[in-house]
Amino acid sequence: MPDDKSDQPTPAGAPSNPACGAVVEKMKAGDVVYLTTAASVQFLRPIFVRVIRELPELHTYHGWVWIEGYELNAAGDAVARRELYVLRAGVRLRALPTPPAKRATRRSVRRGAVRVG
Repeated sequence: MPDDKSDQPTPAGAPSNPACGAVVEKMKAGDVVYLTTAASVQFLRPIFVRVIRELPELHTYHGWVWIEGYELNAAGDAVARRELYVLRAGVRLRALPTPPAKRATRRSVRRGAVRVG
């Protein structure tokens, strides 16, 4: 059997599209992660978190981890500092949510008189 892993099934809860977010092996300071019910049942309303650090001194069950981070609002601003207990396989690395683009305002162009004829 070849070493190509493309034939292996996707783990439960992992996105089929890599653009959806990658499973995080080791979180580091500054990572922005997306937490849903795949990470823990407490995230019925998914949240973005900017990781401060993992807390390895808090021993957990296999596959689970404590992280310390800032919960982010839709603009990407920190709104609360939190310690969270999450299933590592359910944590997704993401880019910050992008706010909707503002429409450019139209400026009138000054035109001179046009001579016809």
